Amino acid sequence: MSLLIALTLSIGGLAVVATWLFLGPLAALGVQIWQAFVAWACFYNNGGKTEGATKTVVCMSFGAVVGMLSVMLAGQLGGLGALAAPVAVGIGAAVIVLAAHVGLLSTIPASVYGFACVAGLILLGKDMSPVKAIVPTIASIFIGAAFGWLSEFIGGKLTKPARAPVAASPVGR
Repeated sequence: MSLLIALTLSIGGLAVVATWLFLGPLAALGVQIWQAFVAWACFYNNGGKTEGATKTVVCMSFGAVVGMLSVMLAGQLGGLGALAAPVAVGIGAAVIVLAAHVGLLSTIPASVYGFACVAGLILLGKDMSPVKAIVPTIASIFIGAAFGWLSEFIGGKLTKPARAPVAASPVGR
């Protein structure tokens, strides 16, 4: 089976499982399926395998923490009026880019995805404080990256390696 078909089956099937888990047994924990799907996609965007999972979890979690702190900073910059949130987001974005000098934090887009995930949860959640949003966001990131890794693993198992040509036997020459 081709890799594309194998990934179609593994990702499609695991998407059913993930959605059921997030909307069912894990719902009480506040984890978010949409954040997990962002992390799952980020896993593939980061090249997959263990390295892609590591980049996804580390950078997205870092970005989520920076996003949480930016939202908290915006609350402290209330004297700036309508500029409070834009200034706080600008500072957060600058921190993410500067942190890219550190090897583990070098994947800027993944950090931005984490920032957006926590900010989205804060802005969309009812009575969702930045501190309350960080734990389910990071948990969703870990779970999403794990589903990415698992879907790649299963997809790999479903593919058949190309058969090597059989060499002519030296016997009988």
